[in-house]
Amino acid sequence: MSFIRDPDRREVLATSAAVAASRLIPTQAHAATTSDAIRPFKVDVPEAKLTELRRRINATNWPEQETVPDQSQGVQFATMQKLARYWATDYDWSKCEARLKALPHFVTEIDGLDIHFIHVRSKHENALPLIVNHGWPGSIIEQLKIIDPLTNPTAHSASASDAFHLVIPSMPGYGFSGKPTSTGWGPERMARAWAELMKRLGYSRYVAQGGDWGAFVVDQMGLQAPAGLLAIHTNMPATVPNDINDALSRGDPAPAGLSADEQRACEQLTRTFKQVEYARMMAARPQTLYGIADSPVGLAAWLLDHNDADGQPAAAVASALNRTTSATGELTRDEILDNITLYWLTNTGVSASRLYWEYKGGFFNAKGVSIPVAVSVFPGEQYEAPRSWTERAYPKLIHYNKVAKGGHFAAWEQPQLFCAELRTAFRSLRKS
Repeated sequence: MSFIRDPDRREVLATSAAVAASRLIPTQAHAATTSDAIRPFKVDVPEAKLTELRRRINATNWPEQETVPDQSQGVQFATMQKLARYWATDYDWSKCEARLKALPHFVTEIDGLDIHFIHVRSKHENALPLIVNHGWPGSIIEQLKIIDPLTNPTAHSASASDAFHLVIPSMPGYGFSGKPTSTGWGPERMARAWAELMKRLGYSRYVAQGGDWGAFVVDQMGLQAPAGLLAIHTNMPATVPNDINDALSRGDPAPAGLSADEQRACEQLTRTFKQVEYARMMAARPQTLYGIADSPVGLAAWLLDHNDADGQPAAAVASALNRTTSATGELTRDEILDNITLYWLTNTGVSASRLYWEYKGGFFNAKGVSIPVAVSVFPGEQYEAPRSWTERAYPKLIHYNKVAKGGHFAAWEQPQLFCAELRTAFRSLRKS
């Protein structure tokens, strides 16, 4: 991978001018300084890196098979061996790289760190600017399938009035963004960085979306309420009343008098809180995970294991490993490997893990967001937020919908439903 870092300033200026002329980035009202300049970014993986990846997969020092007939000890030996054989022999990274190269990539320095982002402007003049946030163990790969439907809605049976200008950043320590060399890059700081990014791109009014860690970031954006942010959309809402959240976190039973939806949510949360060993490890000792920087198979197993059995997100990922194609957008084996391979090529397994160490707040408890919020509840999420909790957590709720299918990786698993949710969620905020 490589940045274009002004080795020949004339070439960079020409590239920037060509991009601006094609409406991929808005023209800016003032000349950018060196520190806030938006620079083109080139995705270019040397073949030697891919050769070394395959060599390391083939040289894996395998442990023995698990001693149980199920997944209770982790990702099963047969699953990993089958995936490794395919990864080393038949998987083709170049297809993913071609998809990435077809998109406009940029990098800009914010708060001392290089932030990478994809920026695609719609051809429709009144499109609504939208910044979309990925999570862990995801990346910008999660959002690739939603780019054209959101920016070019008329090609996907939607209206031009539902178009978005799309900004998709890589979180610090993830993908092509820089890796923090000091502490402090948690969701709160990312929220401020994304507001600065949208301002730097010239967007005076915009909306934000997030799932997984991206949901934490947009909640923080909602709390900070920067100028220009009209609303947020989340597919992993933080709605749990604090007393219930505290009780369930301690392992106490749910309080009496709950509705059926609230009781079900408590049961789901109780299950979730028992299945987050991976999160506890990254929150406590992320630097100890040297193995995922040294072994591709070790990295893959770590990114695949959520210890949630038939729940999310493991269920969607596990089923994808046996799916080679999908006509409606469900996850496939190659898409899972695209994401894992990006982590390997950028050596971000450990740097991404540090986000768990950085964050000290609650996960699903209400945060006090007071700006307009839209919520989509996917049935396979770690818990299904009841409307009653959602209305209390987000007093300016502008959209709430229980989606028919899909789960934790909503944009990745069900891109058509996800895009439909975003169009509906933000429709009331568009200029007439």
